[in-house]
Amino acid sequence: MIKKNSHSSDPSRDDPPHVETAVVDDSSAIADLQRSTVENFQLLGDWPERYQYLIELGRKLPAFPDAQRTETHRLHGCQANVWFFADQSQGRLFFHATSDAAIVSGLIALLLKVYSGHTPEAILSNPPIFIEEMGLKQHLSMSRATGLSAMVARIQALAAEAMASAQTE
Repeated sequence: MIKKNSHSSDPSRDDPPHVETAVVDDSSAIADLQRSTVENFQLLGDWPERYQYLIELGRKLPAFPDAQRTETHRLHGCQANVWFFADQSQGRLFFHATSDAAIVSGLIALLLKVYSGHTPEAILSNPPIFIEEMGLKQHLSMSRATGLSAMVARIQALAAEAMASAQTE
């Protein structure tokens, strides 16, 4: 479900905060974000250091509204509890998510960094190649890898829903 906002993206508004993103029209911005995410991750040493980085990213997620912790927004397919929704403003999707697990929260932060604030078309035209390039799937437990796939699927489904909704308006 996507909540539509008709107001500007003024940061002083009362909406829940979003993870900072570069808000531009072209899908090359997402490709650039994926590339820089991989480069930053590769600067880290071993996997324990990389896991610590994910945990730190997760701690920096904006507060998630308690009113949105509903079954409608709960993401199934994750062993950890994950809530995920999007709102739309000026043709862009802004994703909000949280988890009760530290590493999963870090994975959420990575996904929001790359995809939040972009058009549905740009989101759908940029599959998450950074996940493979970072080696995440090989180093995550089976349940976390399944949850990560479920989060990516939710992002893509919300983008597809937004595109379909825009075509019927």
